Amino acid sequence: MLLEAVLNVGSDLELGSTLQQIVDASTALTGARHGALGVLDPDRDRVEELYTAGMTEAERQHLDLVPGASGGPAALIEEDRQVRPPGRPPARGFLRAPILVHTEVFGHLSVAEKPSGPFNDTELALLRVLAAQAGIAIGNARLYGTARQRERWIAGAAAVTTALLTGTDAADALMTVAERARVLAGASAGVILQPTEEGGMEIVTASTPDDPAGIVGTVIEPGSPVLVQLLGGEPVFVEDSATDPRMTTGVRSRFGPSMMLPLQSGGRLIGTLALPRRRGERPYTEMDKLLATQFASQAALALVLADAQADREQLAVYEDRDRIARDLHDLVVQRLFATEMMLESTRRRAASEETGGAGGTEAGELLGRAVDELDSTIQEVRTAIFALQQPPAGAPSTFRGRVLRETGGAAALLGFPPSVRFAGAVDALVGEETGRELLAALRGALAAAHRRPGVSAIEVEVDATVRLPDGRSGVRLVVADDGRGDDGRPTTVTWQAPV
Repeated sequence: MLLEAVLNVGSDLELGSTLQQIVDASTALTGARHGALGVLDPDRDRVEELYTAGMTEAERQHLDLVPGASGGPAALIEEDRQVRPPGRPPARGFLRAPILVHTEVFGHLSVAEKPSGPFNDTELALLRVLAAQAGIAIGNARLYGTARQRERWIAGAAAVTTALLTGTDAADALMTVAERARVLAGASAGVILQPTEEGGMEIVTASTPDDPAGIVGTVIEPGSPVLVQLLGGEPVFVEDSATDPRMTTGVRSRFGPSMMLPLQSGGRLIGTLALPRRRGERPYTEMDKLLATQFASQAALALVLADAQADREQLAVYEDRDRIARDLHDLVVQRLFATEMMLESTRRRAASEETGGAGGTEAGELLGRAVDELDSTIQEVRTAIFALQQPPAGAPSTFRGRVLRETGGAAALLGFPPSVRFAGAVDALVGEETGRELLAALRGALAAAHRRPGVSAIEVEVDATVRLPDGRSGVRLVVADDGRGDDGRPTTVTWQAPV
């Protein structure tokens, strides 16, 4: 029977069924009515899993298997140990063997109530053999589980690094780290905290399958014991966030076990990765803490590298745009201006040679239109040069840039980009209040043009060189399109104000 039990243990790869077979074999070989196998938590003196034979569910609930003895040979036979549910007669004996791998206790295998009399040394030896088989099965399962856990964390860190280095903005990068860490740790949330100007830390990113309301924006105030450790680059491990006096945030009542891991690389603290579990869920093991800490270090390095890569790419864009702007200014604008001057000179010469003749008048008009077109082209090229010199992201800081942003945004609705011209030093002359009014008028004119049928081209002109009727200097906005208004003619909207 013992050999058959050992062979059965070696042939089954599923740990739960293997341990149940060991409990069943222990009761059969020793003649006991009841058997129990308790697997201890790796980091705590408590039963993590329980397998029984010959017991009802009610009896299982009242069973006390937390070992009180050291597990040495003298403690294996305890004739008077009362391990029974309430109301049952005293046990006729109790036998327990520790489940060992090397010197580590993984649990205990126990049998009780032998009808034929007390347990003997032979039955103790049988129980110890089965306990050894249980130790081998549990040890192999935990080694395999640890290897798989390491593999998942390593693969997760590699995936995060790949995702960050393939190009993403800062907010998406932090969410990628929080989301992947939450899944790997089996946490109820993955959050990123970053230092505030006041010396505290604020949750800036939260990944959770539950309602994230109230999490993002939560602040750890300066002076908190947890904050002192985090800012010093030390991880913080909490058994129960709701009751730990070090936790001071308003969301702590939602969570139980938690890890708070600094994201730092090369002495630079980027923030903190926090991985809380729900209240009542199993605490983090030492292996969980080690792997999560290593992941945080790898993620911090990836964030630094991604940030540096983004800076290099943005610098390359700026340099390329500066080069294009210089080429446009040095080559295209100068050549266009020279051509405009030549045409203007030709027009004047033609007008002076054939004064009063129809042919001279017609030639002068054609040349005049050509000069006007070149002047418009020069203005638009200068506008393009200015746009190239603006940062590709963020709100423009100049009035000219805000006008270009409005027209650029309207292009998505119109289906074509409006033509924009500037005259005068609009950035220097147009104040903040006047600029807001002009932009509001521009938005209204573009929206009206979008609603009119047949609009395929819009010209926007901002002129800061005009003189108002009262003699003051002013700025004028003209928005003209080729659509048809109520009178069937193209529509022009004009707005002006003093500067």
